[in-house]
Amino acid sequence: MPKIVGLEVHDIRFPTSRELDGSDAMNPDPDYSAAYVELRTDDGPDGYGLAFTIGRGNDVQAAAIRALAPLVVGRAVPEDAQGLGALSAELVGDSQFRWLGPEKGVAHMAIGAVVNAAWDLAARRAELPVWRFAAGMTPEELVSLVDFRYLSDALTEQEALDILREAEPGRAERIAKLEAEGYRAYSTSPGWLGYSDAKLVRLARQAVADGFGMIKLKVGGRLEDDVRRMKLVRETVGPEVGIAVDANQRWDVATAVSWMTELAPFDPYWIEEPTSPDDVLGHAAIAKALAPIRVATGEHVQNRVVFKQLLQADAIKVLQLDAARVGGVNENLAILLLAAKFGVPVCPHAGGVGLCELVRHLSLLDFVAVSGNDEDRAIEWVDHLHEHFTDPAVVRDGRYLAPVAPGFSARMHDATLRRFRFPDGPEWTDR
Repeated sequence: MPKIVGLEVHDIRFPTSRELDGSDAMNPDPDYSAAYVELRTDDGPDGYGLAFTIGRGNDVQAAAIRALAPLVVGRAVPEDAQGLGALSAELVGDSQFRWLGPEKGVAHMAIGAVVNAAWDLAARRAELPVWRFAAGMTPEELVSLVDFRYLSDALTEQEALDILREAEPGRAERIAKLEAEGYRAYSTSPGWLGYSDAKLVRLARQAVADGFGMIKLKVGGRLEDDVRRMKLVRETVGPEVGIAVDANQRWDVATAVSWMTELAPFDPYWIEEPTSPDDVLGHAAIAKALAPIRVATGEHVQNRVVFKQLLQADAIKVLQLDAARVGGVNENLAILLLAAKFGVPVCPHAGGVGLCELVRHLSLLDFVAVSGNDEDRAIEWVDHLHEHFTDPAVVRDGRYLAPVAPGFSARMHDATLRRFRFPDGPEWTDR
């Protein structure tokens, strides 16, 4: 039986702060980064995964991943739901490592990177992309991947089985639709807070020409700037194109309500991360006060339990899971099932480094095997850093193309690892 014989981690950073790509009200100068993990095997392909950060602290994230090596190296290569479920359970359940969370923050993101790398490995061995690999599992196998502890007051194992069984009959037709049409995207590329008005307008106009039905603007710097920028973009794209806005946790509850009241005349589609991602009741209060403007969050929601509470409290109308924030595919499957139970559409957070590559698999899996629904849903698209991946995400006419290469699309080019390795890669030493 093949075994995992090594776990290697690389601190990879891209100097995106030089052009203010990724800038927002809370993160003015990010250097998009990846704590990048490789699972080495003694037979066949290796597996690849990552945790996304924005610069300083990426070395801390990499160290947390390395700390998991004793739990991973030497075990059999996971090839099916049973193996992937066992690996996730052991990593999440290690009591001493769990103390650093529990199930949150740097420690949990490290587990997510390793679990995702294991999914990449298993799908490579099956010669399928992860979304097709997972969508080929039975409802019983998919349910076996989920940890229902702390969820059963909102979603029982039987309810999850019922959701998956209801979606099972149409899987083949939905796969064919994805392969023919792709999956709807929206663009954040025009809206970074550090961009000039001229650049904002130019990129917004280009996004519409490229087929995007919605764009997103960062807000929360200065109210008068946000009003001016929203007015400019609404005049540029017209009334039919959606404009989502994202405050990146900048406000407290009262500020969120008053600020968004000023932006309401420009018909914002949603307000994303209006306050702390841990403040469930705050999100609920904002959602009630601002309706019909939707509240969206999830980029920094740390685990399935907080998502459960957000849904129970009717605090969000759009759920934004993240491929690299929680404990990997297994926990994201639990979150997809919760969203299906509560009837809330999933519009994942992407961008960053590799997040567009990863999260498209989760949305496609949701459509094929979980919710069976692609209405009122779109995946975020940010058009940078894709060239560093061997299976880059591709958007055409405003839609993600379904990935066909085996794995989870997380593998970076070897040349990228050499050039952007921190702190001794040429991209950093030459400057």
